[in-house]
Amino acid sequence: MTEEPVSNESLIEGRNAVLEAFRAGRTIDRLLVLDGCQDGPVKSIIREAKKQDSQVRFVTKERLDQISETGKHQGVIAYTAAYRYAEVEDMLELAGTRKEAPFLSLLDGIEDPHNLGAIIRTANLAGAHGVIIPRNHAVGLTSVVARASAGALNYTPVARVTNLTRTIEDLKKKGLWFVCADMGGDTMYRVDMKGAIGLVIGSEGTGVSRLVRESCDLTASIPMKGDIDSLNASVAAGVLAFEIVRQRLAAK
Repeated sequence: MTEEPVSNESLIEGRNAVLEAFRAGRTIDRLLVLDGCQDGPVKSIIREAKKQDSQVRFVTKERLDQISETGKHQGVIAYTAAYRYAEVEDMLELAGTRKEAPFLSLLDGIEDPHNLGAIIRTANLAGAHGVIIPRNHAVGLTSVVARASAGALNYTPVARVTNLTRTIEDLKKKGLWFVCADMGGDTMYRVDMKGAIGLVIGSEGTGVSRLVRESCDLTASIPMKGDIDSLNASVAAGVLAFEIVRQRLAAK
C-alpha cells in the first residue's frame, strides 16, 4: 500500500478556506483558533474539527500573526497533513499479505518533524509494516516529515490514534507483544523480540510516558559506553529496529 500526497501546502488560513477544507474531507492535523473568539463561523469550524478529531489549540493573536503567511488568517489557521493517514488495520493486512509476523513502530510524543521522518525511513528499511503516532502532543505528517523520510512515506503506512495505550491493548488481543525502549530495561540482546512485535519509542525529553510504558510487555535498553546518557530518538529507534531484524533473521 502507498500513501497519496494530499497537498504541498501545510497551512490553510481564513475562515471560509478552513471550513471548506474540513467539509471537503481534507486531513487537518491541527487547528489554531484565536483565544476567546466564539462567533458563529468559528464555532462551525471548531465543530467540524471535533468531527474529524483534529487537535484544536487556542492561541493569541500575536501567535497567529507570527505563523500566518498571508496576513489574513481571520483568527483561524489549519495545518494540513502532507500525506493521508492509514488505519492500523491496514498495517496488519500488509503483514498478512507479506506472510510476515506484524512489526509496528509506535511513537510516544515525538514532536520534532525531522525525527519522525527519520524514524519512518528507518521503519521502512527495517521492514516494519507501519508507524503509529498519537493525535495529541506529537508532530503529524507535515511536509518537513515527508522530506525527512526520503520517500519512505510513499511505502510505509502511518496511522494516527487518539489513545496510544488503548491501541496497544487492542493490538495485544490480536497477538502482538510490545517492547518499550527504556534506559532502565534489559539489554536489548537479552530481550526476545521475535514474532509479532510493537516497538515503542518515546520522546528525547521525557521518554515513553508512564501509562504507555506500563502497557508494554517488555523493556529494552541499548548498551552504551560513551560519556552522555541518551541517544537521539530516531537513532534509538533505528538501533532497536535492526535488533528486531537481526533476531528475525537468526530465527529462520
